Amino acid sequence: MAKLVYDDSGRLLFTEEMRKEYTILFPQMLPTHFKMLEKIFRMHGYNAVMLTTTHSGIAQEGLKYVHNDTCYPALLVIGQMMDAIKNGGYDPHKVALMITQTGGGCRASNYIHLLRKALKRAGFDYIPVISLNLSGMEKNPGFKLDLSFLLQAVHALIYGDLIMNLANQCRPYELEKGATDRLVEDWTEKLVKDFERGIAAFRHKHAKETMKAICEDFAALPADRSHPRVRVGVVGEIYVKYSPLGNNSLEAFLQSEDCEVVVPGVIDFAIFKCDNRSEDHLLYGGKLGSYILSNTLKKLCRLYQNDMIEVMGHFPVFRVPCTFEHLKSLVKGYLGYGNKMGEGWLLTGEMLELVDSGTCNIVCTQPFGCLPNHVAGKGMVRRIKQRMPQANIVCIDYDPGATRINQENRIKLMLANARLQQQRETAKTDTDTTVAVV
Repeated sequence: MAKLVYDDSGRLLFTEEMRKEYTILFPQMLPTHFKMLEKIFRMHGYNAVMLTTTHSGIAQEGLKYVHNDTCYPALLVIGQMMDAIKNGGYDPHKVALMITQTGGGCRASNYIHLLRKALKRAGFDYIPVISLNLSGMEKNPGFKLDLSFLLQAVHALIYGDLIMNLANQCRPYELEKGATDRLVEDWTEKLVKDFERGIAAFRHKHAKETMKAICEDFAALPADRSHPRVRVGVVGEIYVKYSPLGNNSLEAFLQSEDCEVVVPGVIDFAIFKCDNRSEDHLLYGGKLGSYILSNTLKKLCRLYQNDMIEVMGHFPVFRVPCTFEHLKSLVKGYLGYGNKMGEGWLLTGEMLELVDSGTCNIVCTQPFGCLPNHVAGKGMVRRIKQRMPQANIVCIDYDPGATRINQENRIKLMLANARLQQQRETAKTDTDTTVAVV
């Protein structure tokens, strides 16, 4: 068993010896993106395992260690990890846990401390907890992120966004059930193998060629698009928006209701975080170095996002997402750019962009304990509907006391309105066509 080493503050460190022997467990948020990240961690010598459990006992496990007035995502993430330690078949003495820290004003940066308290209370305080962050917080001798890892991670995010976007546009219309999901799996494996080639895999020209190849494969899937499905956008707090555990498998439910799901990509969130640093500098001043670094990272992410948009534009069968600049411009007159806690103005912007691009039906996922999300999400719905009366938005609360059946019934009411509106538009189109022929 590895020797336990503590720093001067008493924090248990993840050592080089642990890196060789331990399994690192981390929660799932974006299924496709994080599957690639899991494989990237393994390429760098970490025995990382993404937790994919979604059963109802996870919330109950979280309630044992996290107060029920804390953020719902914290309760789920901690509950999922504690459930894995107790029931996942892992040796508790050979396990480490990994969780992200942004270092911002969101309480998510404090999840790591709640997790350590939960481990101590359950008698597992010998299990190290790793902070995954880009702010230099909580360094560990056995866990270091180098430039190649960061390059691979950024590419995993942009490729993950592309695959998620294409798969959501193909899945409702596929002629062979499961063909889209199989293609997602195939490309996930191909991309990780490509990452192993090193710097050659991250050249700009090669990245665009890869995006084109991905689009070609998805465009070639046999599909019948003669009967368009009701399109439903999903927005909200980042974890609950993407995680099947956090939103009770919302995407699967919408697909079972014969809908086409539209989920904004995570690259917008990454650019948003960089943009916040730039806005902070403009509003309040600060270190010039931080301003330059944030702008450099923002430019890199925008470059890849623009490449994705350009490549998708060559395939008329697919709807193309907008640029971050356009998304940001839509928020003017609704919120200031200094509104940046949680998802801040980005959440309002995503709803505006969905309606602006023709996806008027939206589920806004509202986790308990996320005040910024309620302000920029539910708090902006009335304003959006006043200016865009075609918007059909339902805000769904996610917390330990919310029943799944109640959530789904409220979504079904929104879908009933969406289908009625679709029938009216179809009837109007048919009438206009008849008049034109006559």
